[in-house]
Amino acid sequence: MNQEIQTRIDRLRSGDARALARAISTVENRAAGWSELLKALFPHTGKARVIGLTGAPGAGKSTLVDQLAKHYRKENQTVGIIAVDPTSPYTGGAILGDRIRMQDHYSDPGIYIRSMATRGSLGGLARATADAATVLDASGRDLVMIETVGVGQDEVDIVRLADVTVVILVPGMGDDVQTIKAGIMEIADIFVINKSDREGAERVEREIRAMQSLAARNDHWTPPIVKTVASEGVGTTELAEAIANYEAYLKEENLVFKKNVENWQERLVEMLRDAMLEKARAQMGGSIERYAAEIAEHKRDPYSLVEEIVRALATTT
Repeated sequence: MNQEIQTRIDRLRSGDARALARAISTVENRAAGWSELLKALFPHTGKARVIGLTGAPGAGKSTLVDQLAKHYRKENQTVGIIAVDPTSPYTGGAILGDRIRMQDHYSDPGIYIRSMATRGSLGGLARATADAATVLDASGRDLVMIETVGVGQDEVDIVRLADVTVVILVPGMGDDVQTIKAGIMEIADIFVINKSDREGAERVEREIRAMQSLAARNDHWTPPIVKTVASEGVGTTELAEAIANYEAYLKEENLVFKKNVENWQERLVEMLRDAMLEKARAQMGGSIERYAAEIAEHKRDPYSLVEEIVRALATTT
């Protein structure tokens, strides 16, 4: 390890907020030395608990994260928050709405908030979110909370990254069954019905119970349902207890390592896919536009082309 990287790591692990921000920017932007930095940080990871919070837009995710952060700070736990925002179509950056909503924490050195743009990434997570979580973990944070962008039913990437996944629902947003079915239903370790003072909260709870009765989880855990009114701080303590109960269950059933292995299987596939895609793009250079034109004109078929590119990659590896 060169001296410059070691100095950056020492500063980051000593609590230097500026060093932490620069490290996250380095890995997010794939700037020079990003890979070496992550390799050097990895031995310092594995201690932080990662909590993912997901749900449809307007469910109150940011407000709930804000309340949870306050709760954990009262217990003297340090917190890192990654808020994944939609990419602006004009600037290509994050809109930063979550940072605005959580600005009460800026004077607290025990809380670090980072907004990240999705940059076109699907599944509710920015591509570099996992790397940013690694940096926060290595910096010594006790807890890392990841708030996803809120793309709805397909928002399942968080399960590859989080130790505990919280799915947030609200009553009165149209067809509640549509909101909680399929993938988003299956990833929840805990359900939260936020804005539970609204009419229809009981109906949402009944629908969750009904769907839970149709499918059993491999770990035999039944996700609890916690009702909150995040804007008033109601239910935050109960949610923190539910998170602690699930973590305790994983330890009791010796499932922590198994869950970790499963998460890394998914992440390794994703990392390999990204690496191979970048290599393919680099090898094609400016040819991709020409290839696309040839396919559009039906001069060649895309299936044979992809096979040719894969063969070419295989010969250069």
